[in-house]
Amino acid sequence: MTIHFDRKQVHDDLHSPSAPAVLDSSMRRAVEHKHAAQALIAWDELRERAHEIKAYAIEHLDELLVRFESEFIARGGRVLWTQTADEAASRFLDICRTHGARSVVKGKSMVSEELELNARLTAAGIDPVETDLGEYIVQLAGERPTHIIAPAIHMSRQDVGSLFERKLKVDYTDDPEVLSEIARVRLRQRYLDAGVGMTGANFGIAETGTVVVVENEGNGGLSSQAPPVQIVVMGIEKVIPTLDDLIVFLQLLARSGTGQKMSTYVHHFLGPVDGRAMYCIFVDAGRTALLADPVARESLYCIRCGACLNVCPIYRRVGGGAYGWVYPGPIGSVITPSMVGVEDAGELPFASTLCGACAVECPVKIDLPHLLVHQRARAVDEGAASSPFENAAVASWTRAMSSSRGYSFAVLAARVGGAASSMLPWISPAARAWSKERSMPKVASMTFKDWWRER
Repeated sequence: MTIHFDRKQVHDDLHSPSAPAVLDSSMRRAVEHKHAAQALIAWDELRERAHEIKAYAIEHLDELLVRFESEFIARGGRVLWTQTADEAASRFLDICRTHGARSVVKGKSMVSEELELNARLTAAGIDPVETDLGEYIVQLAGERPTHIIAPAIHMSRQDVGSLFERKLKVDYTDDPEVLSEIARVRLRQRYLDAGVGMTGANFGIAETGTVVVVENEGNGGLSSQAPPVQIVVMGIEKVIPTLDDLIVFLQLLARSGTGQKMSTYVHHFLGPVDGRAMYCIFVDAGRTALLADPVARESLYCIRCGACLNVCPIYRRVGGGAYGWVYPGPIGSVITPSMVGVEDAGELPFASTLCGACAVECPVKIDLPHLLVHQRARAVDEGAASSPFENAAVASWTRAMSSSRGYSFAVLAARVGGAASSMLPWISPAARAWSKERSMPKVASMTFKDWWRER
């Protein structure tokens, strides 16, 4: 599976009559709401505390996972450990078959996207239905979510109205309340008919074996409690030590993700009740590769709030579809190469301006620009993101900057090149595209050394 920055998708999104404007407007509102909400609390102190908690949790992940498993089993649940996405999806299907499930209602879960769970369930004759409104919309559209928090943020209400008209055979409307009611009516019976309900997990509490799910629509609670079987799909990095630690993250997550003081629902699942069955599938799927990297492991602190996407100038222009896999934006460009292999996704870390806005906005103080540079270096070292031309250019530059004579020649070449830059559009289509949006910098008529000699 080769994952790269999809240039065709970039072109399509940039030339869409509405997508860039819709996305940029949504991102601006999200950032404004976040800043207003974070001003009401001791934001910097909470960020520092969250960073410390996640650093401890990742450092002691083996101990915390075992303690969570012990407490979860003591409450009547069952824990399944899986190393790969294929294994996790297979275990999920086994549970569905064991309980005779013909349909699954799904709360929002990015990990399920990693498993390509909808496609696998459909292939097995089991009907999956997304119950988060944004996820439901992109499922109907046959697309992948384009944002961690808001899966259909790239679509306008007119787009959704046309989609519902086409797929659900209803009269066209672009009224958000009417569209929400249409989806609500369609989904209501699905909760009652489903044999299995699935949720992701925002946090797992090692101290108590509690699964914590944070949401705004109520679909996570219904998906978990209406069917007779609940399956939690959880990345191994989601475990934190105690319930006291959770208080810190709840104040940060809602503000960073949606600009709220607190999410509408915070579910604490303490095991199965009333004869129901509850499973927790722990998913590795490349996370131990991140854990083994002393630099990139910091990305495991991520709480999936999407704040870094909202301020990223690249994401705000092209959206999530261009990133080619589950996680877009700065955090996706950091974790994807390690999770799927740098040889397959080494290009993604270069989809960044390194402006640093993501690090400023991150509620757990992940140094994303540093991690992006680290992944770039890995990609180049392993030959996953360079070309013979680029390598030759860097080697020539290195030689030129290693001696006074080479430097002088490079300055002369820059002067000549600057004078000839007006010819760039005629050299090649690539040069034409580059020069359309850029102007070559002017080279000074006199170098500092020449100036120094004269004086």
